[in-house]
Formats: sequence, structure tokens, C-alpha cells
Amino acid sequence: MLFSLGQVVVTRNCLSYAQENEVNLTELVERHANGDDGDLCKADQALNNLAIQTEGRVFSCYIINSAKFYVITEWDRSYTTLMLAEDY
Repeated sequence: MLFSLGQVVVTRNCLSYAQENEVNLTELVERHANGDDGDLCKADQALNNLAIQTEGRVFSCYIINSAKFYVITEWDRSYTTLMLAEDY
């Protein structure tokens, strides 16, 4: 793990979708915490690398079954939130 996640929370909509479509949310959090930004462009990946070093907000995106999942760790590492793009 490259940074602290704080309390991990998930939106209701994201949890429902994950359960109905057998998406492993724990795996997404692990990928996020280990620096796998998922489906981000190179510029956003570079911003994440800087955020990890400077305690900024870390943002990952994963597209699974045409659904876009966001995993966001706040700058102060107090919370990590999993959500669908439409929840943002």
C-alpha cells in the first residue's frame, strides 16, 4: 500500500451495482492503494503520483462491464470513497 486509505466508504448505488454484477470492490480498493490508477490518462496518472508524494487527493477510475467506478482518497487520507461515475 502506497498511502493510507482512512475510512473506506461506498455509495449505496455503487454497492448495489457491484452486488448485482459481481464486481469485487475490495479488489478495486487494493488496486487504488497500490498505485494502479486504472483507466486514467497519462496526465491524471502523473497527478496521482504527485498526490501520493505530497499528500494530495488520489483519484482512480476503473471501467467494468461498461460501468465507470471511481475510487477517491481525500488529501488528508481521512476517507476513501467508492462510487459510480453517476454518483459523483
